[in-house]
Amino acid sequence: MAVTFSDLHTEEGLKSLNEFLSGKKYISGDQLTKDDIKVYGYVSEKPSDAFANVAGWYDVVSSHLAASFPGKAQGVKFSGKVAPAAEAPAKAAAPAAEDDDDLDLFGDETEEDKKAAEEREASKKPAKKKGSGKSSILLDVKPWDDETDMKKLEEAVRTVEIPGLTWGASKLVAVGYRIKKLQIMLTIIDDLVSVDDLIEERLTVEPINEYVQSCDIVAFNKI
Repeated sequence: MAVTFSDLHTEEGLKSLNEFLSGKKYISGDQLTKDDIKVYGYVSEKPSDAFANVAGWYDVVSSHLAASFPGKAQGVKFSGKVAPAAEAPAKAAAPAAEDDDDLDLFGDETEEDKKAAEEREASKKPAKKKGSGKSSILLDVKPWDDETDMKKLEEAVRTVEIPGLTWGASKLVAVGYRIKKLQIMLTIIDDLVSVDDLIEERLTVEPINEYVQSCDIVAFNKI
């Protein structure tokens, strides 16, 4: 619903605004909006304590504007009726009988406003991914001891099937004391597979941990 303020350079106009701001911090809603800036432009200076609600609101808007425009103000005064500089050209072209101090809030959005709002919303949306990356990994899979059946160990490892995971070539590498480890290649789609989760949640838990003691990443390369 539209709200109209008139003659905000007069005591009568400030009284109306003071009553409107009773129990409110801003003109519209619970944060600073363009409505506050519009009304602020029609109030020539901070009102006296007789208009406490307006004075408090005026200080809040002033502090916001001061943060946005940190340059030191020298002070500007106006004579006659006060109208916002941004609207002065439009008012000058209007008929003389028009009341420059009538302010209509919550009016229809202009095409420029709608376009700007759409652009702000579009900028908040995450950019579409061009494609999921892939990585090539060399994994060391270590048995419990020299009595572990390495053939069954490898078979157990390859039973793990996850979307985005592809097992590759493998070989046995001597560690010492007659113990060998399995070195195996795998390729993953980065968005679908976490190597850490693969090791902690699949390769070193039952039933595979009957053969596998631990796993280490030897090499990790983006494809």
